[in-house]
Amino acid sequence: MKPESESIRIQAEQSSHREHSVPVYLTSSFTFEDAEQMRAAFADETEDNIYSRFSNPNCQEFTDKMCALEGAEAGYATASGMSAVFASFMALLKSGDHLLSARSIFGSTHTIISKFLPKWGITYSYADPNKPEEWEKLIKPNTRMIFVETPSNPGLDIIDLDWLGKLAKKHKIILNVDNCFATPVLQLPIHYGADLVTHSATKYLDGQGRVLGGVIVGKKELIKEIYTFCRSTGPALSPFNAWVLSKSLETLSLRMEKHSDNARLLAERLQKHKELDWLRYPFLPSHPQYAIAKAQMKLGGGVLTFQLKGGIERGRKFLNALKMASLTANLGDTRTIATHPASTTHAKLTEEERILSGITPGLVRISVGLENIEDIAQDIEQAIDFSK
Repeated sequence: MKPESESIRIQAEQSSHREHSVPVYLTSSFTFEDAEQMRAAFADETEDNIYSRFSNPNCQEFTDKMCALEGAEAGYATASGMSAVFASFMALLKSGDHLLSARSIFGSTHTIISKFLPKWGITYSYADPNKPEEWEKLIKPNTRMIFVETPSNPGLDIIDLDWLGKLAKKHKIILNVDNCFATPVLQLPIHYGADLVTHSATKYLDGQGRVLGGVIVGKKELIKEIYTFCRSTGPALSPFNAWVLSKSLETLSLRMEKHSDNARLLAERLQKHKELDWLRYPFLPSHPQYAIAKAQMKLGGGVLTFQLKGGIERGRKFLNALKMASLTANLGDTRTIATHPASTTHAKLTEEERILSGITPGLVRISVGLENIEDIAQDIEQAIDFSK
């Protein structure tokens, strides 16, 4: 079957009740018929469920679907996107290791890398996504992992995964790609050499702003280490959230096509607006990495960004002027969402850190929803004009 079919047809084993929709396995633990079966499970001689912190049928179904979509060997589902990112670092990095990361990353990921990893003796370097010629110079003998987001949050920087996959392979470094914005519907990092792919399932994988979740998929031997770390430290995805996310994957392909269509139409409509210094969308020819985006992405995704003239205060006025779009920290929802990173998601960074990460004072991120495109465009346009 094709991956989109597998995302619909993969299910947990049917019970004696012969249900068509998989039930929610709301249980903290699982029972055994005898002492030998229990012993074998704890000795990892079988794949029997023991405790929902370790595994659960709903979590496994969601993970199996994500592995099919991403083309991965194995995976593990976590309680949130940030727990997935953190687990992918802590399970595989040790004191004395070096992490090379793209400079353009989500604010909370930057906090983990810059404030917490050094506490455990893990050093890091940031590379400019717009200067690939400098990346190899930043690789050290102790570089263990390369981490990137593409497209990045919120600047929409695009990194050439084919080039990066070859660079990581050349130096025998783990390549860890956050594929949250594109999803496996639009982009397959493993195809280009990624060893791990991380997701905030809270975003497009759910798609309706209902639950938190995260997932890591990739090479079996790496996922085994991540599973061992998570089994003991406890960032497990709840069975109910896993059930919701598994159901959501059944419509992911359709939703991503509509998100992308709406975002492209909005970007084309706004790109020459006189109150914008610039607008960025991966599938607009004006995007600096347009050719790369077209080569490695099926469509441009559902997020666009633009720079309002007038800085931080203009950004706040724009948010206040919106009539339909939601003001919230999430993205990837059926509903259109607007955020102003300089005053919200990246507010705890210093001004210098924000500028280095591409977060300019008037930058606005629009997560384009599934509403009628005319309603979306009219709301954004009137808010731009009103905020003058």
